[in-house]
Amino acid sequence: MIATAPLLLVAMVLDGVAGEPRWLWSRVPHPVVLIGQLIGACDRQFNCRGHRRLKGALVMAALVCGALALGWLIAALPLGWLWQILGAAILLAQRSLVDHVTAVADGLRRSLTDGRRSVAMIVGRDTGDLDNHAVARAAIESAAENLSDGVIAPAFWFLIGGLPGLLVYKITNTADSMIGHRTARHESFGWAAARLDDLLNYIPARLTALLIGLSHGLDSLRIAHRDGGKHRSVNAGWPEAAMARALGLSLSGPRVYGGAMTDDAMLNPEGTRDATAADISAAVRVLWRCWGTLLAAIVLISLI
Repeated sequence: MIATAPLLLVAMVLDGVAGEPRWLWSRVPHPVVLIGQLIGACDRQFNCRGHRRLKGALVMAALVCGALALGWLIAALPLGWLWQILGAAILLAQRSLVDHVTAVADGLRRSLTDGRRSVAMIVGRDTGDLDNHAVARAAIESAAENLSDGVIAPAFWFLIGGLPGLLVYKITNTADSMIGHRTARHESFGWAAARLDDLLNYIPARLTALLIGLSHGLDSLRIAHRDGGKHRSVNAGWPEAAMARALGLSLSGPRVYGGAMTDDAMLNPEGTRDATAADISAAVRVLWRCWGTLLAAIVLISLI
């Protein structure tokens, strides 16, 4: 038996039921907020003058070592199993993801303006000119990518490495989202964060596509294998392509970031581009089915 499996099982249930309690995080900073503040401070302090790629790599090495040490320290405390469960429940994001994606569907049903406002909270693209279908596609693409980044990958790395493994993944994923961009400021300094994030998400992204396939037909996995490599990200295309096939949609394609149109390929181009709020709700059901399939797998691992 993998010793972390029973802990992960409880953490997943806690996250699925309770999510992010507002009463708590309105009073104290969420750990991801603290991680973000630390990465932001490193960016301001070290992302300057020469040798930026080397500095960025050293910063990531220090952050990874710090995450490992903190995880081991927490696990070694009295009742360490309890703190590991709570830490995992806080850093998993199933319920939070469902709530944010559902908010886009609810907003879109009220008005296009509300839909744009809600989707702007979960995507990085320009949203001011999106029509109803584009808002729905953006929400579904975010749902698929964040199912991998926010649920499957954290669960995978907790299962493999306990709380230290989860903290390493979370600090890397947060660093990638903040500094892992191909911009003049971050292309060199954020190189190590982006490459490490690609590495840590390689298996989870494909595992996410497999879970979607197991929940909605293995043809979703075939399309993920066929189209996943067309995405700008080495990993995000797999869950997005699988989700597209599961819902009969065509996702990705040209989008606007910072006023510039991309030439991204469409995933599952055989599907329709006319996504709706109902399709967003269907994507939420996919999220829950994948979560349930993973939960069942963790139960089996716990019993081995």
